[in-house]
Amino acid sequence: QVQLVESGGGLVQPGGSLRLSCAPSGRTFSNYHMGWFRQAPGKEREFVARVSWDGSMLVYADSVKDRFTISRGNVKNTVYLQMNGLKPEDTAAYYCAADLGYGRLATLHPGPRYWGQGTQVTVSS
Repeated sequence: QVQLVESGGGLVQPGGSLRLSCAPSGRTFSNYHMGWFRQAPGKEREFVARVSWDGSMLVYADSVKDRFTISRGNVKNTVYLQMNGLKPEDTAAYYCAADLGYGRLATLHPGPRYWGQGTQVTVSS
C-alpha cells in the first residue's frame, strides 16, 4: 500500500516555529514532485508549497512566502516544511502530496495523485 506519512505537527505560540516531515512508504517517490496543502475548519483545502523532484523548483503560496521553506531530504523520497513566524491563521491540518505532474501540486482540480493523512498545526497563545 502506497502511503505518505506526515509528522511534526503540534501546538505552538504565535511567532514560533515547527518543522513538518513527510516520509513515503510502499514505493519510491524519488522522481515525484511533492508538496504541502492545508485545510482549516470550514474552509477548502489550499496549496501551501511545492518542490520539483530534484529540488530545483520551489513555489509558495503568497500567504506563507518568506516564512515557510519546503525542501527535500538527502534521500529524495522525503520532503520537509519548515514553518517560521507562525500566525493563528496558519492553524490547519497540513497534508503532504505527491504527483508526477508538477502542475498538479498547485491545484485541487484534479490535484495530486497521492496524499498523506494530515498532521494538525495549531497556532495559539
